[in-house]
Amino acid sequence: MKKYRVVVKIGSSSLTDEQGNIVEEKVLDHVQAIAKMKHEGHEVIIVSSGAVAAGFQSLGYTSRPKTVAAKQASAAVGQSLLIQKYISLFAPFHLAVAQMLLTREDFYNRGRFQNFYTAMSELLRAGAIPIINENDCISIEELTYGDNDMLSALVSGFVQADALIILTDIDGLYDRNPKTNPEAKRFHFIPEVTEEMLGYAGDSGSSIGTGGMKSKLIAAEKALSLGVPVFVGTGEGADKLLDMLEGKGNGTYIGSPFKSHMQMKKQWIAHHAKTSGNVIVDEGAEMAVLSKGKSLLPAGVISVEGLFYPMDVVNVMNKQREIIGRGQVFYSSVDLEKIKGLSSSEAKVYSINERAEVIHRDNWVTTNIIK
Repeated sequence: MKKYRVVVKIGSSSLTDEQGNIVEEKVLDHVQAIAKMKHEGHEVIIVSSGAVAAGFQSLGYTSRPKTVAAKQASAAVGQSLLIQKYISLFAPFHLAVAQMLLTREDFYNRGRFQNFYTAMSELLRAGAIPIINENDCISIEELTYGDNDMLSALVSGFVQADALIILTDIDGLYDRNPKTNPEAKRFHFIPEVTEEMLGYAGDSGSSIGTGGMKSKLIAAEKALSLGVPVFVGTGEGADKLLDMLEGKGNGTYIGSPFKSHMQMKKQWIAHHAKTSGNVIVDEGAEMAVLSKGKSLLPAGVISVEGLFYPMDVVNVMNKQREIIGRGQVFYSSVDLEKIKGLSSSEAKVYSINERAEVIHRDNWVTTNIIK
């Protein structure tokens, strides 16, 4: 099997009991599956909920608190308990883990995101397992709305993951509530997230978690917009994540089955990705990307149109304003305005990952593919 980069999002209900206690058997089940993936050579990034659930009882609350302040305090206690559990359970597999606390704003601030991307790249190079959680002590959104679902989608897109696996306590998406309707039918695969699908989704199935199936579908829609297919479901055993990669998961695949999508990134860029702006290039850059198989460099950029962020898809036009291709950019529109026409060494400081390319060849398609 090809080696992939996979983001695994683990919800609160998949880590704790109904009282909010961390259940070691549940955590160990995930750890064993992730260790098996690492043994097979895959890169794994964990986005883990559970900090509030792990911490509220230590502060004397009898149930998950309702106020934001109490949730923040619970998260402050619970985050250390949660990461301590991961460290102890990964240790027998000789796998180092790294805690990374983020807010969604970190993805839209160039300096902060560049620091995140650099640290993440080094952790993966060193063979460690990054464990990401929203910084609940200062971030309100996850505590109220998302249970890290949207965070996992943003992470998967910005690290260019091959797949996002969202583990929950429900085995996928149904056309009706399976807890109240025995005739409810599960979708094994849906090509896209529609308003009708969002209507099927309900609230959280657990008093411990905050992210219901609707939250997961909204997150899946974001991940798909960034070129990452999604699986939502459950499973047990050391092989469960490998089974999900093989298309045998107990849940719902969204966007495309993993095995087919992982060979189709350029098809996604060509046919499905929404473009966020235009980059106009000179004759030299046009020849380089069309005839010489080169990446697009800042020196060849003449002008920039629209507002876009790193890893968004843009159209690339020649001086006659003909679309010659499209691709995922390593620069925001604001930064690309600053470095257009500059040499690669001068421009690298503005890139999210200190790369010189505006669009790397691997993230590029030409118009003959688009048509």
